Amino acid sequence: MKTALDAGLTRDLRAIVGDDGVIDDPAALLVYETDGLTAHRQIPLAVILPRGTAQVSAAVRALSAVGVPFVPRGAGTGLSGGATALEGTVVLSLARMNRILHLDPPNRRALVEPGVVNARLTAAARPHGLYYAPDPSSQTVCTIGGNVAENAGGPHCLKHGVTLNHILGLTVVLPDGEVIELSEPAGDGALDLLGVFVGSEGTFGVATEVLVRLSKQPERVETLLALFDETRDATEAVSAIIAEGLVPSALEMVDRLAIQAVERSVYAAGMPTDVAAALVIEFDGANAGPDQDAEVARRLCLEHGARDVQRAANEAERLRLWNARKKAFGAMGRLAPDLLVQDAVVPRSRLPDVLEQVYAIAQRHGFRVCNTFHAGDGNLHPCIPFDRRSEDEVRRVDAGQREIMEACIAAGGTITGEHGVGLDKRQYMPLVFGDLEMQVMCEVRRAFNPRGMANPSKVLPIRLCREWIGPATSRVDPDAAVAGRATGST
Repeated sequence: MKTALDAGLTRDLRAIVGDDGVIDDPAALLVYETDGLTAHRQIPLAVILPRGTAQVSAAVRALSAVGVPFVPRGAGTGLSGGATALEGTVVLSLARMNRILHLDPPNRRALVEPGVVNARLTAAARPHGLYYAPDPSSQTVCTIGGNVAENAGGPHCLKHGVTLNHILGLTVVLPDGEVIELSEPAGDGALDLLGVFVGSEGTFGVATEVLVRLSKQPERVETLLALFDETRDATEAVSAIIAEGLVPSALEMVDRLAIQAVERSVYAAGMPTDVAAALVIEFDGANAGPDQDAEVARRLCLEHGARDVQRAANEAERLRLWNARKKAFGAMGRLAPDLLVQDAVVPRSRLPDVLEQVYAIAQRHGFRVCNTFHAGDGNLHPCIPFDRRSEDEVRRVDAGQREIMEACIAAGGTITGEHGVGLDKRQYMPLVFGDLEMQVMCEVRRAFNPRGMANPSKVLPIRLCREWIGPATSRVDPDAAVAGRATGST
């Protein structure tokens, strides 16, 4: 098994990115063995840290010339194994490409490098009355490049849309090192290559500059926290709010175990820990609109069994109420050494039944499950704390998570809303797509990545997309390795 780069290639890469731009020390490489989904682990051959488009292009050309694949990586906060290396690959980290190249307030645009942290872009735009709308829960650490790769959403995507809706153009390095520009289609019938690239999970190439659309800060924001003694009541309140014709900017839900984890952490918001579920509901806009909508939502929550509905009186209270949702993932680290976060979408009307199935599956397999998710668009995030050192626990979690995904699909849903497919959910692709559909996806990928050099063996089953899957001495099917033990080490 190859465990290090050839000396000649290492010299070539150091000449491109500098001596400190290549990490090959085994101890230092441990930092890059996994992304936010710790179930999948593999030490890369090396990590390359370029400082601009030219260096990315040159490094990719050097790798392509000798047939060494690469895995693009932002902050490593992804939750699908998408930024995790496979055997014989290197990680191409964009962490040092973190400049805001141009802020253009009059045109509400910004040109940024992929390593710019999501929240930092909003901080830079705020003095101009602007902000960057996509806001994943990890926005204080995740990067714009990673958001582009995953087509990230966040709590406010219900009203304001996902990453794709806020990208105007990209500079892209293809897997052979060629640099191209992608922009919005010029007119009807034009190929939307920009739309194809966003969300391709690093399998089409590397975005090295991103032109984003900035939004005007709302004049008014109203935030509610509704507490429920029954989870079904909370989910039915969600449907009632949407059925009323209201369009919240965010409509989020957290359940009891998630609330208890937050309240025992440094993010404690003073919430009662005996409630079954809580909804965070937010409206934004101008004049009295958000105030009126919030009052209607408050009434609907009370009609559907809410114990209490709190309303933020100022920005400090608003941020406190949001702690229950945005800090939940971090707080769950208190529950177990590992956390499996799934990401399925179901029709909003099916939320009550599907959630009950999720809890029943967890009980049947003997593990805990926390739910903290985007209720407004039915994007579930069942979170399973577990210990991967226990083979029995891994087996039970693996069996249970597959049942959860199957239940979501049976309800008319799909396998991912914003976390991507990566390595973890590739085994579920045949549950929602036929072979012909996936073959078409393979052909689109080959148009960008004909040799499989960029993030190989991710998203699509290997049996359909015959591409590089490891050194010739270990040509095993990664699908077989992942299936049946998706929560174990790889």
